Amino acid sequence: MSSMLSSALRNLPVSSAWAAGALARSLSCSSQFQAAAQPKTKKTLGKTGVKNVVVVEGVRIPFLQSGTSYADLMPHDLARAALQGLLTRTSVPRDVVDYIVYGTVIQEVKTSNVAREAALGAGFSDKTPAHTVTMACISSNQAMTTGVGMIAAGQCDVVVAGGVELMSDVPIRHSRKMRKTMLTLNRAKTLGQKLSLISKIRPDYFAPELPAVAEFSTSETMGHSADRLAAAFGISRLEQDEYALRSHTLAKKAQDEGLLQDVVPFKVPGKDTVTKDNGIRPSSMEQMGKLKPAFVKPYGTVTAANSSFLTDGASAMLIMSEEKALAMGYKPKAYLRDFVYVSQDPKDQLLLGPTYATPKVLEKAGLTLSDIDVFEFHEAFAGQILANLKAMDSDWFAQNYMGRKSKVGAPPLDKFNTWGGSLSLGHPFGATGCRLVITAAHRLKKEGGQYGLVAACAAGGQGHAMIVELYPQ
Repeated sequence: MSSMLSSALRNLPVSSAWAAGALARSLSCSSQFQAAAQPKTKKTLGKTGVKNVVVVEGVRIPFLQSGTSYADLMPHDLARAALQGLLTRTSVPRDVVDYIVYGTVIQEVKTSNVAREAALGAGFSDKTPAHTVTMACISSNQAMTTGVGMIAAGQCDVVVAGGVELMSDVPIRHSRKMRKTMLTLNRAKTLGQKLSLISKIRPDYFAPELPAVAEFSTSETMGHSADRLAAAFGISRLEQDEYALRSHTLAKKAQDEGLLQDVVPFKVPGKDTVTKDNGIRPSSMEQMGKLKPAFVKPYGTVTAANSSFLTDGASAMLIMSEEKALAMGYKPKAYLRDFVYVSQDPKDQLLLGPTYATPKVLEKAGLTLSDIDVFEFHEAFAGQILANLKAMDSDWFAQNYMGRKSKVGAPPLDKFNTWGGSLSLGHPFGATGCRLVITAAHRLKKEGGQYGLVAACAAGGQGHAMIVELYPQ
């Protein structure tokens, strides 16, 4: 597929001038939104006989580069802090919450159901059920939509959904040979049996199994796949660096202007209170250009500067039926409307989830691309984002790979991730989805729009998209 895409798509119109122009448009557009515009008048997406599900509030503790202030904690510590931040901001009584569901990717063995441990730590009743779900980078998206489904089905009125990831401390296992020996040794009854087993241990047994951000089915790292994807779509190193610089520049502007309202402070035990994301670092094209390829060496185009970094963080979102929210005196932020999940080839199309999910969710909601006022797409790599934009804007790709007659079109950059994205804000795998949704809600209110589209790719060649509708102001 790579060679076919290379020959067919290499000349699609993405250039360094396009990226630079998009940055300028985004920055000027951001300043224009300081005074909230009047919302556009459009139809609501509510459906007869279907419960309206609303977001009351969403928060996250600051997303930090792994190995920094959260390094000595455990995942449930971060999730607990996010839950407590949500409780503080909303004052929702703990006993009103019917269910808690969290997403995570790299699970801590001691707290495999991190949702339950975090809930107990945050003071929720031991009678409140909680479970943990994993779906790679769309794990908290799955947590949210699980809550939506439970409310729509009438099983719950109030659900807390969220996600957590602690990349500072991931499980490192003994080799399989050593694990089998140790388990057998634990069952040995006599000293002779134990000594016999110990005598069979060889030096190679002590080699640890290190985790890797790689696909099990292909044994390829996600970064390597992103590099091949960028090459297939003719995305240059310059274009990727320019897009990454755009992300960091917009994130810094949003942070400085207080637009990242979902961030709640976290007093780290034994350390200072963390109040903001620490991965936002606008650089220069010259400095970024000095970095060597990180995956495909020496000719690759994906580097540390144009990739999302390993991140620690957690998020939490209060989701209710509209009736319950209003009865409790809350003013919801947004409706959670139609959503879809997609899957495609995990080798050559690993990171194209948004391309496949976007047209499906638009069609399901009865909308077109031009109806969407804000776009929040997960930025795993700059090359991944740009490849998705090219694929979405290609009739050839739509016809040959998606079974469509024509392209869906690419989102306009002046509506796209204008408060930064995962490249700059950080990407705790299991927590990013909630950030995307609450950011879309905040942008709709700030910018005067009605519909937001959230989309993300995930390992395993999967993806997710959801329509967020601003609650009437």
